[in-house]
Amino acid sequence: MTVGIVVRTKDRPYFLARALRSIAAQTYDDWHAFVVNDGGDPAAVLGTVGESAVEGKVTILDHPESLGRWPSANAGVHAATAAGASYLVLHDDDDSWAPTFLETAAAYLDAHPLAPGVVSKVEIVWEREDRGRYVETGRELFQGHLHDPLLGDTLLFNRFVPIGFLYRRELHEEIGPYNEDLSVVGDWEFNLRILSRWTLEFLGDQPLAYWHQRPHATGIDSNSVIANGGDHEKYDALVRDAALRAYVGEHGLGLVLYLTKFIDRRLVDVEQGLRRDILSGESGVVAARRLREQVLDRLPWRRR
Repeated sequence: MTVGIVVRTKDRPYFLARALRSIAAQTYDDWHAFVVNDGGDPAAVLGTVGESAVEGKVTILDHPESLGRWPSANAGVHAATAAGASYLVLHDDDDSWAPTFLETAAAYLDAHPLAPGVVSKVEIVWEREDRGRYVETGRELFQGHLHDPLLGDTLLFNRFVPIGFLYRRELHEEIGPYNEDLSVVGDWEFNLRILSRWTLEFLGDQPLAYWHQRPHATGIDSNSVIANGGDHEKYDALVRDAALRAYVGEHGLGLVLYLTKFIDRRLVDVEQGLRRDILSGESGVVAARRLREQVLDRLPWRRR
């Protein structure tokens, strides 16, 4: 099965060259990359691709002006779909893979024809700039405690990122494209739509996808999750509000009105109880444990 690899980039030739090296190193050979240049210098992208080892397996899509993350993702998805790709994956220009990622993920989907996609464990690679290049400073497993990518966990925040997710192109026919109204968190919103209809599994405990993070970088080299934290909070709230309106439109305000006040009252009870018991000399840990049990005992579904 052919894998369509969508690489979004803009004026970051250093990272693009690294991403192309990651792709070239794959042990799985049936792939084609679609590099979406979102308003960057076309000559720089063309030169970087031309100097790579995968020039003949890359299609460049140039946007004269920047359209944003998710319009760029959709442009690459449309091109890959038109070219006949069976599986899709987003490979941002600053991330990378273990050499066996595509082989392992594609083999899983081949063997599980009803699975909509599969998720690799992701390792965060911390890096910093050093004389014009980025060097690794450490690694840590992202969400390593999770045994499966579940909807319940993902409701709180995104539990897997695009670099670790290989999925069938038919998903877009079922649930639509990436939401272009979101400047950020579009992958989280897409994942929620998938998990609300299907289950996903991890490939195993070994991370095969690497999410590179640069906490001290600024400007074009920064990560959106770090540099645009305010946007993430804003669009997180907008996604939740849209889902809430959809729920209320179908079911009415009754349950959400009740739960909003119920949860608020219980949190006030916990806060006041902790303050009272700590002032009386009881340890905070003991007080918190006891108050938690008291709050749980007041829940309607815990009452006998």
